[in-house]
Amino acid sequence: MYAAVLRTPYALRTFGAALLGRLSYGTVSLSLMLAAKAATGSYAVAGTVMAVFGTASVLLSPLRARFIDRYGPRRALTPMALGYAALLGVVAAVTWRPGAPGPLLAVLALCAGAATPPLGPTMRTVWSRLLPDRRLLQRAYSLDGVAEELLFVSGPLVVGVLVLFAPPASGIALSAGLVAAGTLMFVASPLVGAVPPADRARRERGRVVGRLARPVAVVLGAGVALGAADLLVLAFAEDRGRADAAAWVLAALSAGSAVGGLANGAVDWRRPAAHRLTLAALGLAASLGAAALAPGLLVLAGAAACVGLFVTPALTTAYLIADESVDPGLRTQAGVWVNTAFNAGSSGGTAAMGLLVGRAPLPLCFMVAAAAPLLAAAVAALQPAPARTAPATPGLPAPDEPGPVR
Repeated sequence: MYAAVLRTPYALRTFGAALLGRLSYGTVSLSLMLAAKAATGSYAVAGTVMAVFGTASVLLSPLRARFIDRYGPRRALTPMALGYAALLGVVAAVTWRPGAPGPLLAVLALCAGAATPPLGPTMRTVWSRLLPDRRLLQRAYSLDGVAEELLFVSGPLVVGVLVLFAPPASGIALSAGLVAAGTLMFVASPLVGAVPPADRARRERGRVVGRLARPVAVVLGAGVALGAADLLVLAFAEDRGRADAAAWVLAALSAGSAVGGLANGAVDWRRPAAHRLTLAALGLAASLGAAALAPGLLVLAGAAACVGLFVTPALTTAYLIADESVDPGLRTQAGVWVNTAFNAGSSGGTAAMGLLVGRAPLPLCFMVAAAAPLLAAAVAALQPAPARTAPATPGLPAPDEPGPVR
């Protein structure tokens, strides 16, 4: 099953290098926040630094992906990652001791966020070239999604252990080392070197977004729902005098996401990808709606696990549709647009729910959060299927070709 993916020549080596570099994304956010707070003594400055870093990283993702497609990952990713690592190193040096100027940290965070290398989307481009069999590609994307989920769970734990023995800035230095080492190992892989620059990317770049309305709409709704859910779980736990239990409820959501991703990749689906994407959004909405009825934390944890069951399948299916909807030379950009929609939705969902929590009953807040993926499913269902550009694997149905219902 998944072993067939990893047995593909050079796959394990390339995937392992990408995961090493991507671990830095799980460590950098908490490290940056802790280091900024320790260096300036201000939560406001720490929050501003984080906001600037995150905004630059998300909003400039499509531009960085365009460079990857235009010049090839080996030529574009190496200077991007080394520049990013160098900027993180400067931030670590500036925040190593108290007294760092807040404006300087904000400028450095802006520059670092602008240079964040898109290792995840580039790895998915490599998977797409490596595995023309769409069933194997679905498993590869599912495995990739589950691994990424685990990285974002384990990254803060690594930082938590590290700051017991070293200043918080050491976590930023660790993040810099991880991304530099992982990227250099990644681009050294023959699979990455075989990804050519796309001469057509500049001519066709305006066509990417229009073909991705369906997957972008769904992951945007899913991101809004999950961003809101994080805040709602904390509010629910605090309302019952158990703020510490919020971490366990969110861990249940992550566990559900991992299980859902592995199960999604293990099934040889016959239902078209577009239908599966809509069903995943509906499942996410229904699970969040059920959370509104939770009488206590144990039931909420169960509902959160059910929410998680649909997260990785939704993202995996969105990546598959995006991959099939654009020219092969634009796959990195397509994947980044899906990523950007999810991250932007998550940030927006947290911000919007922050305005609602405390002004409305929690069950109503959960229902509002559930409305986002429900609306996204409706929008996706109304979108026409884009023309498929990726070549079909002989003997397999095309993604939107009717088959036996499963």
